[in-house]
Amino acid sequence: MFDQNLVFLDLETTGGSVGYDRIIEIGVVEIANGERVAEWSTLVNPGRRVPHSIQVLTGITEEDLRAAPAFAEIAPALLERLRGKVFAAHNARFDYGFLKTEFARAGLTFEAPVLCTVKLSRRLAPQHDKHNLDALIVRNGLFCLDRHRALGDARVLWDLAQIWRREIDPATLAAACADLMKRPAVPAGLPPDLYDTLPETAGVYTLYGDDGRSLYVGAAANIRSRVLVQFTGERRSGKDLRLTADVRRVDWNETTGELSAHFEAARLVAQLQPAHNRLAADETCSWYWRSDTPEIPPRLIGTNGIDDVEPEHLYGAFRARSGARNAMRELARTYSLCHKLVGLEPPGAGPCSAHTAGRCRGACVGKEPAVSHAMRTIQALSRLRIKPWPYPGPIAIRERHVWSERTETHVFDRWRYLGTAHGEDEVAEIVRERGAARFDLDTYRALQRLLKSPPRNCQIVALAA
Repeated sequence: MFDQNLVFLDLETTGGSVGYDRIIEIGVVEIANGERVAEWSTLVNPGRRVPHSIQVLTGITEEDLRAAPAFAEIAPALLERLRGKVFAAHNARFDYGFLKTEFARAGLTFEAPVLCTVKLSRRLAPQHDKHNLDALIVRNGLFCLDRHRALGDARVLWDLAQIWRREIDPATLAAACADLMKRPAVPAGLPPDLYDTLPETAGVYTLYGDDGRSLYVGAAANIRSRVLVQFTGERRSGKDLRLTADVRRVDWNETTGELSAHFEAARLVAQLQPAHNRLAADETCSWYWRSDTPEIPPRLIGTNGIDDVEPEHLYGAFRARSGARNAMRELARTYSLCHKLVGLEPPGAGPCSAHTAGRCRGACVGKEPAVSHAMRTIQALSRLRIKPWPYPGPIAIRERHVWSERTETHVFDRWRYLGTAHGEDEVAEIVRERGAARFDLDTYRALQRLLKSPPRNCQIVALAA
């Protein structure tokens, strides 16, 4: 691999969003026949402000960039420099995605075989946990005079490649490179470079069919990874296989984070009514039961009813009544509960079907005290209970984009999504006008996960009730 014509390339950018951020520096080390034949670097005027954190990290100031050329000015010469060569970079999809997008803005098409040195390092040295550039510099005793500058980091990659050539069996190295550079199959009817253009950031993607009708809307922490799994994963569902056969176009929107992706996907599902999404919000149901009146059996209530009661009296959140009944049947079997007293059969004289089959202790015919049955019911239903809202009032979750300075604030109360704000005044307005926000199963689960283990880019703030 490293005897071929290739380039080791590194970029410095204003942030990590391909659609939002811009390149501020490019560094290239050109290799031919196993030898370094040229180096090239340039600053690039991004046409927008550079975050202070990026200026501190790279040492590149906005003043440095004022006299630098715009990307469109250097694009033709850079494209010629890269043409016909393997594109090698650390976290290569990041650099490749930025370059491909910038070339497209300049009206040029860029495609190249890609080799990611992060993935190659993981393949060659799986015993190590860290494979970022700093870790590789320390582990291999490399020297980098200009860390976090494009040409300095590109030089480190060439130095690292030479170590691999000396220390790794050539057949092992060649096999690892060949495997990493294999291109996954793209569904028929889609552009062959689809996977190269998909961003590796949180967002929403939409699949369209022949007639332009939407087939599926998905939210993802990493759009590219999720689409790859959907189209090429080893354990694809029948739905994924049908989508792979029918899809003709893929659109996507990057979002601030996973929460933003969740709500944007919900909005698009409601708007587009895609054929393969669950359009079952109105079917969501839960068992309603009050332990202080155990003589009244649990009853199934739908979404509208869920919105009218306190979540602490709800048990389970199901997409369909059949799933709710199956869950209750399983609890009744495990805890020997009466089918009449847990809402599976209508009340009335005579034993329930479970008692007839020897699986009920007889609460329905007076053989078991009601209090004993109630205690077992409490124990059984505790496994399904909707958790109490852990705050005295509404909360705001400030979600910051992992690379840029973009922030969105999502407001919730009693597991219900109230709205998204882009400023403090909007937060107060959303709380004041909370209205009849609905309980949503997916939002409940997403919040449960987030509150249990908050991402680093999220800050949770309790608001006044």
